[in-house]
Amino acid sequence: MLKVEHVTKYYGDFLAVDDLSFEVKPGEIFGLLGVNGAGKTTTFRMIMGLLDMSSGSITLDGKPIDYDVTDQIGFLTEERSLLTKMTVKEQCLFYGTLKGMSKEKILSRLDELLARFEISEYKDKKIKELSKGNQQKVQFITAIINDPRLLILDEPFSGLDPFNVELFKREIVEMSQKGSMIIFSSHRMEHVELFCKKLVILLHGKTVLKGDLKKIKQDYRKKTILIKGDVTKEEIEKIDGVVEVIEKADELEVKIANMDVSEKVFHKISKKKDITKFVVEEPSLNEIFIEKVGESYEK
Repeated sequence: MLKVEHVTKYYGDFLAVDDLSFEVKPGEIFGLLGVNGAGKTTTFRMIMGLLDMSSGSITLDGKPIDYDVTDQIGFLTEERSLLTKMTVKEQCLFYGTLKGMSKEKILSRLDELLARFEISEYKDKKIKELSKGNQQKVQFITAIINDPRLLILDEPFSGLDPFNVELFKREIVEMSQKGSMIIFSSHRMEHVELFCKKLVILLHGKTVLKGDLKKIKQDYRKKTILIKGDVTKEEIEKIDGVVEVIEKADELEVKIANMDVSEKVFHKISKKKDITKFVVEEPSLNEIFIEKVGESYEK
């Protein structure tokens, strides 16, 4: 298990991470989210042992992370970190060697991963000759070539088309099913919702939301009702507790202050004959993220 306990990081007088705590168990995909400058990259570097903490502790299976442990960690950075004059094979040999792997094991694993990501023909191509999407595949391969117990993914789908996003998703899920601990960071909240059952949202280094995603959604006060049928926007807007009504092509999207309001809306339209849809939806993570970050900026 990875444990981050009361971790704080200062750069001089600047507080980059403020009393951060979370844990990731084997097989879990954990979301670490925040706007640019929130402290995510600093946190990743402290987990990797690349930065010292000002206070707190980070342990993997109860032991501090040092060079004896980093061979078991994979890290996909948001920025491209490939050596573009190397071939794909040379790049992977370089990274695999840094992780303590034998040449034979690296080449065997490389062939397996190139086939899985459908780029076997690029094995002897230089990185600079590849498209951005294929470079991202190679960068991902270098992060997982050592079959890491802990994998940190920072914007892993950057530059990928929908087909290749599916290839990445499949690999991430399979790794979690085999017991890897995965920390997933993305600005695309719909991607986070696909994987993460638990998450932390950071703003200016401080935790503004933390916990189980399902419970976070249940506790979120605003809900959405989708209505299709013979009802007007003006009728729904008059109901106390309705925050906003958005007209879409063939339905109304009704934002309500809490679940109690749904009963009022239902009572209002229940007498109508031509209602074909009435669905109360949980809020998206994107809605919650924007509200929490926005509220924090205003404080």
